Amino acid sequence: MMGQHGSPVLAADIGGTKIIIALISNSGRILAEDRIPTLPDEGVSAVIGRLFTAIDDLLSRNIIKSSQLDSISVACAGGIDTERGVVVTSSPNMSGWSYIPLRDFVQEKYKVNNIYVLNDASAAALGEQQFGAGRGVDNLVMITVGTGIGGGVIVNGRLYLGARGGAGEIGHMTIDVNGPACGCGNTGCLEVMASGTAIARDAITRISWGEKSSLVEMAGNEIESITAEKVGDAARNGDPLATDVISQAVNYLATGIVNLVNIFNPEMIIIGGGMAELGDIIIDPVKAMVTERAFSISARVVHIVTAQLGNQAGVYGAAAFALQQGNRRTE
Repeated sequence: MMGQHGSPVLAADIGGTKIIIALISNSGRILAEDRIPTLPDEGVSAVIGRLFTAIDDLLSRNIIKSSQLDSISVACAGGIDTERGVVVTSSPNMSGWSYIPLRDFVQEKYKVNNIYVLNDASAAALGEQQFGAGRGVDNLVMITVGTGIGGGVIVNGRLYLGARGGAGEIGHMTIDVNGPACGCGNTGCLEVMASGTAIARDAITRISWGEKSSLVEMAGNEIESITAEKVGDAARNGDPLATDVISQAVNYLATGIVNLVNIFNPEMIIIGGGMAELGDIIIDPVKAMVTERAFSISARVVHIVTAQLGNQAGVYGAAAFALQQGNRRTE
């Protein structure tokens, strides 16, 4: 995946917890990679400053000048205007990232001609389609289920961005109009019903109401420290409350996936993020509901699988996006 003259792509993925940066070749090989904590509470300027320091270090260690790069491509959490390279709305984990002209900042610092900014979950979808679970599949939807829920849509082998880059906000389809308030300002979004955050919240609530669970002991009697990961572990060990909480969240997730199958008629749905590690606990009920509820023409063709690239999907996808744009420039 080199640029026009065999130059590598510098790809970055800015998430709420960590920033991954990588030099990636035209064959999709990571030539060099670094990870630093995001520390979003320090503010936007501090995060961008540390991103640039990490990029400088990576380039100097690999004896590459920024002038030798074909492109820089940045995946970032939040609502992204891809056309303008602006982070328009913050991710819940990165407050203050509103109307941040990220592409302009990168351009000013590195003077590279081709700079791209896209949503991190959309980038992950393209990464999986190019180099992971979706290789060879031209029409797919990826849904990333972690602290929040994000996603990306691939149509005819390309990332579907919509009119301005806002497409793929899968976590904010409404699942229950009377559901709890979501951080986006709506109510009953898939994210607030089925994310890792929702699973932990529901388990804590039910225990605080007096229901019994092995989670209390697992959390050392500090129930506020219960995480989705702990709920998943307890469910695997047969804890009834944990099993019920996971089952309810998966039911909401499956409802959202039925909607996606009906709308896009994809060849594949990829489930990524921390929740995907639950494996069959998620995949089997989702498959069953899709078979039962989706239109048969779409249900028959769709494969439902877990992601392969883990947290490297974003940098892979950012690089793939840059190269697809580069190919368009030379066509």
